[in-house]
Amino acid sequence: MLHLYAALAEKERSLISQRTKAALAAKKAAGIKLGNPRNLTEISVAGRQAQRVEADRFAGEIAPLIENIRAAGVTALRAIADELNRRSVKTQRGGSWHAGRVNAILQRVKKQ
Repeated sequence: MLHLYAALAEKERSLISQRTKAALAAKKAAGIKLGNPRNLTEISVAGRQAQRVEADRFAGEIAPLIENIRAAGVTALRAIADELNRRSVKTQRGGSWHAGRVNAILQRVKKQ
Protein backbone atom coordinates (compact mmCIF):
# COMPACT_ATOMS: atom_id res chain seq x y z
CA MET A 1 0.00 0.00 0.00
CA LEU A 2 2.79 2.43 0.89
CA HIS A 3 4.49 1.63 -2.38
CA LEU A 4 1.35 2.76 -4.21
CA TYR A 5 1.27 6.05 -2.27
CA ALA A 6 4.93 6.65 -3.04
CA ALA A 7 4.34 6.03 -6.74
CA LEU A 8 1.39 8.42 -6.77
CA ALA A 9 3.40 11.10 -4.96
CA GLU A 10 6.23 10.70 -7.46
CA LYS A 11 3.79 11.04 -10.34
CA GLU A 12 2.27 14.18 -8.80
CA ARG A 13 5.74 15.72 -8.37
CA SER A 14 6.41 15.02 -12.02
CA LEU A 15 3.13 16.64 -13.08
CA ILE A 16 3.80 19.71 -10.93
CA SER A 17 7.24 20.03 -12.48
CA GLN A 18 5.82 19.77 -15.99
CA ARG A 19 3.14 22.38 -15.28
CA THR A 20 5.66 24.76 -13.75
CA LYS A 21 8.07 24.42 -16.66
CA ALA A 22 5.25 24.95 -19.15
CA ALA A 23 4.02 28.06 -17.32
CA LEU A 24 7.52 29.54 -17.17
CA ALA A 25 8.09 28.79 -20.86
CA ALA A 26 4.78 30.50 -21.73
CA LYS A 27 5.75 33.59 -19.71
CA LYS A 28 9.17 33.68 -21.36
CA ALA A 29 7.58 33.32 -24.82
CA ALA A 30 5.28 36.22 -23.99
CA GLY A 31 8.35 38.39 -23.40
CA ILE A 32 8.13 38.58 -19.63
CA LYS A 33 11.53 38.75 -17.97
CA LEU A 34 11.85 35.98 -15.39
CA GLY A 35 13.80 36.14 -12.18
CA ASN A 36 14.53 38.93 -9.76
CA PRO A 37 15.13 42.18 -11.63
CA ARG A 38 17.21 43.70 -8.83
CA ASN A 39 20.87 43.24 -8.10
CA LEU A 40 21.48 40.23 -5.85
CA THR A 41 24.22 42.03 -3.90
CA GLU A 42 21.93 44.99 -3.25
CA ILE A 43 19.14 42.72 -2.03
CA SER A 44 21.57 40.76 0.13
CA VAL A 45 22.83 43.92 1.85
CA ALA A 46 19.29 45.21 2.41
CA GLY A 47 18.18 41.86 3.83
CA ARG A 48 21.10 41.69 6.23
CA GLN A 49 20.41 45.27 7.37
CA ALA A 50 16.77 44.36 8.06
CA GLN A 51 17.94 41.36 10.11
CA ARG A 52 20.27 43.60 12.15
CA VAL A 53 17.50 46.10 12.86
CA GLU A 54 15.15 43.33 13.99
CA ALA A 55 17.87 41.71 16.14
CA ASP A 56 18.65 45.07 17.76
CA ARG A 57 14.95 45.63 18.46
CA PHE A 58 14.58 42.19 20.06
CA ALA A 59 17.74 42.64 22.13
CA GLY A 60 16.42 45.97 23.37
CA GLU A 61 13.16 44.32 24.45
CA ILE A 62 14.73 41.32 26.18
CA ALA A 63 17.69 43.10 27.84
CA PRO A 64 15.62 44.62 30.68
CA LEU A 65 14.27 41.17 31.53
CA ILE A 66 17.80 39.76 31.61
CA GLU A 67 18.93 42.66 33.81
CA ASN A 68 15.98 41.96 36.12
CA ILE A 69 17.08 38.33 36.42
CA ARG A 70 20.67 39.43 37.09
CA ALA A 71 19.49 41.87 39.75
CA ALA A 72 17.82 38.94 41.51
CA GLY A 73 21.27 37.35 41.87
CA VAL A 74 21.28 35.03 38.85
CA THR A 75 24.48 35.95 37.02
CA ALA A 76 25.70 32.84 35.17
CA LEU A 77 24.69 32.79 31.50
CA ARG A 78 23.39 29.21 31.77
CA ALA A 79 21.33 30.10 34.84
CA ILE A 80 19.89 33.16 33.08
CA ALA A 81 18.97 30.98 30.10
CA ASP A 82 17.34 28.46 32.42
CA GLU A 83 15.32 31.22 34.09
CA LEU A 84 14.16 32.61 30.72
CA ASN A 85 13.08 29.11 29.72
CA ARG A 86 11.32 28.63 33.07
CA ARG A 87 9.39 31.85 32.42
CA SER A 88 8.45 30.57 28.94
CA VAL A 89 10.22 33.46 27.22
CA LYS A 90 10.97 32.49 23.62
CA THR A 91 14.01 33.53 21.62
CA GLN A 92 13.62 35.76 18.58
CA ARG A 93 12.97 32.70 16.42
CA GLY A 94 10.69 31.05 18.94
CA GLY A 95 13.20 28.61 20.38
CA SER A 96 14.56 27.97 23.83
CA TRP A 97 17.40 29.82 25.50
CA HIS A 98 20.95 28.65 26.11
CA ALA A 99 24.03 30.44 27.39
CA GLY A 100 25.28 31.46 23.94
CA ARG A 101 22.02 33.18 23.06
CA VAL A 102 22.00 35.09 26.33
CA ASN A 103 25.59 36.15 25.71
CA ALA A 104 24.74 37.28 22.16
CA ILE A 105 21.92 39.48 23.50
CA LEU A 106 24.23 41.01 26.11
CA GLN A 107 26.93 41.68 23.52
CA ARG A 108 24.43 43.23 21.09
CA VAL A 109 23.06 45.53 23.79
CA LYS A 110 26.59 46.51 24.81
CA LYS A 111 27.32 47.63 21.21
CA GLN A 112 24.22 49.84 21.03
